[in-house]
Amino acid sequence: MVGGYMGKILFVDLSTGEIKEEPTDEKMAKEYLGCYGLGARILYSRMKAGVDPLGPENMLGFVTGPLTGTGVPTGSRYMVVGKSPLTGGWGDANSGGYFGSYLKFSGFDAVFFTGISPKPVYLLLDNGRVEIKDAANLWGKDTYETEDTLMAEYGSTSRVACIGPSGEKVSLIAGIMTDHGSAAARSGLGAVMGSKKLKAIVARGEIEVPIVNKEVISTLRAEQMKQWQTIRPNGMSEIEGQRKYGTSSSNYSSAHSGDSPVKNWGGIGVIDFPDREGVHQDKFLARVEKGHACWHCPVACKAVLKAGEGEYKYAAGCHRPEYETAAAFGCNCLNNDTESISMANDICNRGGLDTISGGSVIAFAMELYENGIITMEDTGGIDLKWGNHQGIIALTDKVVKREGLGDILADGVKKAAEKIGKGAEKYAVHVGGQEPGMHDPRLPRGNGYPMSAARYQMDATPGRHMLSFGTFVIFRHCVNMTGMCFQGGWSGSRERLLGFLNAVTGWNMTMDQMLLAGERTANIRHAFNLREGICELNWTPHPRIVGKPPQEDGPLKGSTADIEAQIYWGLGSLDWDRFTTKPSKAKLLALGGLDDVAKDLWP
Repeated sequence: MVGGYMGKILFVDLSTGEIKEEPTDEKMAKEYLGCYGLGARILYSRMKAGVDPLGPENMLGFVTGPLTGTGVPTGSRYMVVGKSPLTGGWGDANSGGYFGSYLKFSGFDAVFFTGISPKPVYLLLDNGRVEIKDAANLWGKDTYETEDTLMAEYGSTSRVACIGPSGEKVSLIAGIMTDHGSAAARSGLGAVMGSKKLKAIVARGEIEVPIVNKEVISTLRAEQMKQWQTIRPNGMSEIEGQRKYGTSSSNYSSAHSGDSPVKNWGGIGVIDFPDREGVHQDKFLARVEKGHACWHCPVACKAVLKAGEGEYKYAAGCHRPEYETAAAFGCNCLNNDTESISMANDICNRGGLDTISGGSVIAFAMELYENGIITMEDTGGIDLKWGNHQGIIALTDKVVKREGLGDILADGVKKAAEKIGKGAEKYAVHVGGQEPGMHDPRLPRGNGYPMSAARYQMDATPGRHMLSFGTFVIFRHCVNMTGMCFQGGWSGSRERLLGFLNAVTGWNMTMDQMLLAGERTANIRHAFNLREGICELNWTPHPRIVGKPPQEDGPLKGSTADIEAQIYWGLGSLDWDRFTTKPSKAKLLALGGLDDVAKDLWP
């Protein structure tokens, strides 16, 4: 096997307990690289259409990239893939931390699960050895307790990915957690893990990831570090700003610029959220105990907090809220209380709940409360007036535990609105069943996001904030597929990414070949949805997301995202039909490795 790959992929049937090991196909690896590229290829080939996302036939995969665990800067990520119970189509979730690297150190590039265990279990990967273990003593524990228990048993050469109560109770907005706060949060894949009675995966190992040319990596790493250390107009280098504030650096400005959604996407920051001090980066910084990094990441944009004081007594060591979390539980709920945002983040991380969807369902409930669609009788006595941080915390806890109104909200705003009725769907802000990321697509932006509105509708996983659409998305797929992180400025480093990839693997891949891998992945993720009968053109975003009608004041006054034009251009750039979205047969055959997809779509 070439460098960057461990050479083995694991398939586990939880119904029967059968474990099969297969060699990693080098041709497939070169065509799809890793993470959701490799994952999409395997799921499309091995899983038939129409399976129940919460049933035994759905495959759940944990997949690394060729740069994961190699020491390449920010190369620590893994992705979880499967059919999403939230959208009914393709699902994936991206996470950093340590687990992805240790999955490779345990001897495997990926592990895929089918079936449903008759009892709670976890999977142990131990330096090439594999065992399904009883998890009865772990079922019911939160993610911190689960991780701590298993780490105490298996030691410092192990890492854990697990679900909490939200996943166990099959909440459709449940995620998968590692490192007390790194989340593979989106697509509801924590619910898939819970439906399979799979509590955790322990990856234990000290097997070194093979690297072909370490000297080239050292040179490229030095170049990258020099770029990150360039001083910006604010007087800090990019890496200094990331180390100090992480992604929370932009919450304060975004709350008033029109970037962050306000009041369940229906408000205007400068009017409805005039006091934004509670989401200022220095407020979060004041609670930081120490910085924190994903495995061997020189950026170290994360941080852990001191113990909560006063009203909210979260434990020391919980993670500082990221931008998305602070926006979802902050301005989108008109909440200006810093400590309550950190508390909500801790509740979600312990419970294994996606914080984007978690904050969104609370904002949805607050607007229903404001409009009399739900009352204090429905909330169990919780006052849900806008900005009431005590109410936000109380209801978030109920969502994690699926208690009372929280039981209804735990499956996301679309399904909650269907259950509540009374016109609740008017306030359910989602795309294709998934709550959108906390960036308003009407705000003009560059930096790889020129298709801001279309990405929310037309990605195979709707509502996602870290992708784009059309040919703009292809390089972003390449970054994700290699196991890299965009948080360190990767959006402009095509040549360096290719250099790292070739140095690790020993390939002599060209830029065109790498980008073809990204385009194959864009097509096969999309084809997965088409095979399920899903056309993304039917995933109409909530009108507020695109500004219909436009706001009458503030920085986005009169602004409506021209999503139709973005979609029209994006479909043409990819050679996808502008009415059916089907990729042309000629395009699929020209990409290579997609003959079966061409046959399925063009019989």
